[in-house]
Amino acid sequence: MRSLIRYTLFVIAIFQLSACNTIAGMGEDIKKSADWTKEKITPVEIKK
Repeated sequence: MRSLIRYTLFVIAIFQLSACNTIAGMGEDIKKSADWTKEKITPVEIKK
């Protein structure tokens, strides 16, 4: 049982450490995706 808990904590720690390296990359991807979506959804010209 203790080895299972240690293994689980080890896996969680590895995921957290690897996530620290990708946070900036994920933020850039989300920003690019939001910009692309904004361009596709927003009409080019709003007529009143």
